[in-house]
Amino acid sequence: MYVERHTVAVTTDAAGAATAYSQVVTGGLSQIRYVKGDFTDGVDFTITAEATGETLWAELNVNASKTVAPRQPTHGTDGVAALYAAAGEAVRAPIALARDRIKVVIAAGGDTKSGTFHFLVE
Repeated sequence: MYVERHTVAVTTDAAGAATAYSQVVTGGLSQIRYVKGDFTDGVDFTITAEATGETLWAELNVNASKTVAPRQPTHGTDGVAALYAAAGEAVRAPIALARDRIKVVIAAGGDTKSGTFHFLVE
């Protein structure tokens, strides 16, 4: 398996907001690592695929660095959600990105503060 790391450093404006983009990526999104830097505690962010607007990670009031592994529900060819039989939990798979950029939108980050996002794509 070949994995690429795409890093996006983000610095907010005086209002504590920012929008930044990754380079073009292709593959399954394996994980996102947020490295706080000096963003104000309680920073809000929304990370989406630029072309489709699909949410990759959205969280409010983040105070510390963390790693997530976002997944999407899968479906049968009939469009019905695929479920694990025993528990009825959704079957999930990595989110596919095809020649797309990852868009990072920051709010409530503080005046001229920064943080970094690492995207691992298989």
